[in-house]
Amino acid sequence: MAFGAKTNERPGVRAEVKYVRSSAYKAREILDLIRGLPVARALEVLEMAERDIARVVLKCLESAIANAEHNNQIPADELFVSACFADEGPTLKRWRPRARGRATRIRKRTCHITIIVSRLSADDLEKLREREAASGRVSGGRAAAEARRERVARSRQAKAERKVEEEHDHDHDHDHDHDHDHDHDHDHDHEHDHAEHDEDVAVEAVADEAVETDGKED
Repeated sequence: MAFGAKTNERPGVRAEVKYVRSSAYKAREILDLIRGLPVARALEVLEMAERDIARVVLKCLESAIANAEHNNQIPADELFVSACFADEGPTLKRWRPRARGRATRIRKRTCHITIIVSRLSADDLEKLREREAASGRVSGGRAAAEARRERVARSRQAKAERKVEEEHDHDHDHDHDHDHDHDHDHDHDHEHDHAEHDEDVAVEAVADEAVETDGKED
């Protein structure tokens, strides 16, 4: 049997995320929000979405945009989400103990997310340019690239700050333990000196009593 070109392959540049630990139903709710949107608008929608699965979809969309820019030399401001879908993945079976020795099944769903981006037609691209010029907004591709760079910079800065804080806390705890040990040693030496002084005083008192006793006997 001869194999030709795939007839069911959607045109465009795609990115896939396999074995996402979420159900396909939850992923489809987010994918329905960005289907058919320009990539700049789709990125904004995903940034504002409150679902955890939106973070995974956002990374998948950014990967599709990067594939189109680097592999097909298509500017990001000329792309739109032509197709996006989530397929069911394997289900992990787990068990939860219940009363009277029974057990109930836990189904941990997984899914495969696919996002396809394509170039806007000339008419759609011209309309998009006109809307951006009328609203005074920066071009979508440049705005998306700037937003990605800002997110990466913020993430790196936050990571560096957390590392500095952890090192500072570690040094502070070490200095505190050292000071505590020093104070403890000082108190111990002071108590030792005080005990020796009391012992000397007791010895002198005993000696004085012995001298007085000898004097009386004489």
